[in-house]
Amino acid sequence: MSRTSPPEPASSRRGAGRRRSGRPGHDADSVLRVAARVFNERGYDGTSMEDLARALGVTKSAIYHHVTGKTELLRRSLDLAMDALFAVTREEGSTTGPAIDRLDHVLRGSVRVLVEELPHVTLLLRVRGNTEVEKRALERRREFDHLIADLVREGIVDGDIRSDVDPAVAARLLFGMVNSLVEWYKPDRGLASEEVADTLARIAFGGLRA
Repeated sequence: MSRTSPPEPASSRRGAGRRRSGRPGHDADSVLRVAARVFNERGYDGTSMEDLARALGVTKSAIYHHVTGKTELLRRSLDLAMDALFAVTREEGSTTGPAIDRLDHVLRGSVRVLVEELPHVTLLLRVRGNTEVEKRALERRREFDHLIADLVREGIVDGDIRSDVDPAVAARLLFGMVNSLVEWYKPDRGLASEEVADTLARIAFGGLRA
């Protein structure tokens, strides 16, 4: 008499289904990274789920395994960029010591984030507030700008930053330089983020220090 194999546990069957749906090489992170790149290339409004599936080499259903749609991909990408920038402001170098040194640390950390998360930061800098997700991202960007302006104000009070600069304008100019990296920085050109940060800091703080 032949013996039948015991039924496969439901958890194993569900796990197998997840592995098939996700497709090898396309986890949630890779889907998000490719989505950010395609959004930057085609524009968010000009990108369809078909475009994303084609770029990933999978079916649309494989993408829906990870996210509910385009809106969630946009939100995750923008949140990733902003969360990384705010994480820099909580590092020890950003919270202790003279304001000018904390500002230097935030600036260098922001360059690091931009280089490490280039597609997501690029997308963040290109949103215009056309959707609720974009409006929320712009609010967080303004919050970040205010933190930088506050550091400039502290530096002026400390006497380490010249008093004839407007803090809000100085903050925008400083991070305008950082943000310009999305237009010309190429990770494969051999220029490390530390080199970029050093050059930027020398230019910026050489003109700010009293």
